[in-house]
Order: sequence, then structure tokens, then C-alpha cells
Amino acid sequence: MTVLDFFTSPIGLGHATRDVAIAKNLTKIRPRFITGGVAAQFLEKSGFEVIDVYRPPEFAVEYGTLKKSTRWLWNYYKYYKECKKISAKIIESDNPDVIISDEDFASLDIAQKIKIPTILITDILETRFTGGVTSFVEKKMNRSMMGMVKKCNTVIIPEIGEDSENIKRVGPIVRQTDTSRDKLRKRYSFDKDIVLVTVGGTNAGTFLIERILEAFSKIKCDADLVLVSGPSIRKKFDSHIRNMGTVNNLHEVIFASDVVVSLAGRSTIDETNSYGTPGIFIPIKGHFEQEDNAKREGFTFDDINRLDELIPEKLGEKRGPISCGGVNTASKIIRDIIKSNP
Repeated sequence: MTVLDFFTSPIGLGHATRDVAIAKNLTKIRPRFITGGVAAQFLEKSGFEVIDVYRPPEFAVEYGTLKKSTRWLWNYYKYYKECKKISAKIIESDNPDVIISDEDFASLDIAQKIKIPTILITDILETRFTGGVTSFVEKKMNRSMMGMVKKCNTVIIPEIGEDSENIKRVGPIVRQTDTSRDKLRKRYSFDKDIVLVTVGGTNAGTFLIERILEAFSKIKCDADLVLVSGPSIRKKFDSHIRNMGTVNNLHEVIFASDVVVSLAGRSTIDETNSYGTPGIFIPIKGHFEQEDNAKREGFTFDDINRLDELIPEKLGEKRGPISCGGVNTASKIIRDIIKSNP
């Protein structure tokens, strides 16, 4: 029986959501996940065995802007070293046949040193959190990361593009549903047009909820506002605002909605586009990955000041689902590597 350890980054929920899509598509192979916090809770609720051991540093976000990025990077470096110790113990105990890492480079480092086949799932091949004199630490970390990337059996990137060497660009990886949109709307009692606001698994999106509440009060439209505020946001909202808190099937709620307003995380963007729901994506200012994601969708941080204009525009857009076969392609790549390393 194949022993498959799946190390998932616990920073946000995007890694865990796409990993669930892949894991459920691995016929007759049941991975065990290693992650932490909100991601661990999500994976457990999705029916998987999980080791909850990672505790990553939180981003400092003030009024939508990333602050103290150098301090965060230093804390991340210390976290990385601790993750190496944790993953080394788990790998030694499990002796897995293959390791999958979704942006958990600590486990890759350990596995590659003892010649265990490795598969990396990642959105990025370089980070850009810092600048100036302090960026030398990040550059050193990037060089180390690229060394691990080159040693991987395969690197899966969930975007459309050309393959090169061991890098496979498979297209967006999203969760699927067999339930129709009409049935989902009835399930969630969505009677009017729905503006869905979702901010992921951390408290970094509090600013977006505050601004959407302000903007929505100015909009004259027959629509309801639904929040997926996540587990870290415990603020009480007015009785006329529906807050779903944390959901394990956000992709279905996205499908049932008419407009999505979200931070610019890759997985939420991919699920929104896949189900054809018009979206507005506001990045955390100074977070290079979110800013890049938002730019591809035609948005910047400054669009947070135009939500009262953008929401009515998006409510008038037609739905345009995009076919996403990334989960099938990624799963096949993983199965083929497992077969070739019995």
C-alpha cells in the first residue's frame, strides 16, 4: 500500500482547498495531511487524516496594507527551521513512498536529502516581500527554494502555460460540484441577487469587510449581502447582514452567488472564474502575490474605493464559466509518479 504524506502550507486556506480537490481525485490512494490551524480543521472536516502541527507567523495588515514585512520574513525563517524538525520526525516515522508539498519547502528539503520522490504544488517560484538592504535574506531563501524546485520529480503550477523541464502547468485546480446552481440557491435560501464577500482563513481581510459594509449602504440595488468572514473574525454584524462564518464548501456558495468580492488569493479567483461568477478582487497592498493575481483580473488595491461603483457593474454582467481541468491533470501526474516509484 502506498504511503503518501501531503504537506500543506497552513498560510491561508487556498492551499488546503485545492489539495482537497486533488486528494479526492486520487483513486485508491488516501494521503495523510500535515499542516496546521485553520487549514487542519478544514482538511479534517473534508474527511482526511490530519496532523495539526504547523503554526505559521501571521501577516501584519493595517487598513489593507502589509506592514513589517521584514519582521514577518524573519519570523517565517524561524518557522521554517521549526517545520524542518517537525517534518523530519514525521517522515522518519512514516517512511513515505512519495511526498507532496503544497508550498511547504521544509518537508521538501528533508525528503530530498534522503532521496524520497517529491512533488511540489506552487503558485510562485520566487517571493518579493522585501526590498532594499534587508532583501538579501529573501534572495538567499529564493536561491534555496529554486534548488529544491529543480530537484523535485515534478512541479505542478495551477496556471495555463507551457511546460518546461520538470515544471508542469496544468491550469486552475478547483473543487467540483454535481449540484445545480438552482438547487444550491434553494439550499442556502438565496432568493435575491447575492453579493458574496469572502476573506479566507485569516484576519487579514477584516479591512475588506469593513469597506464592503460601507459601500453596500450606498448602493441602490435589490441584492442581499452574504459574508464568509472566516474563523478568525469574530466581529458582530448588523442583523440584516448574513454571516456564514466558516464554510467547507465555499466553491458551491460562489457558484450560487451573483457577485464575489474577495481578497486576491489564487484559489478563490480560480473557483470564481471556474463557476462563471463575476468577481471583484482586492489585494492586500504590498503583498506581491495578491497584487499580481489582482492585476491579471484587472484590479488594484485602489479599487477598494470604488466598490459602490463596481458591485452594480458586476451584478449586470453575464455569467461566463471557464472550463478548468487542472485537478484531473494534476492527479494523473501524481498517480504516474507513484506508479513509477513503487
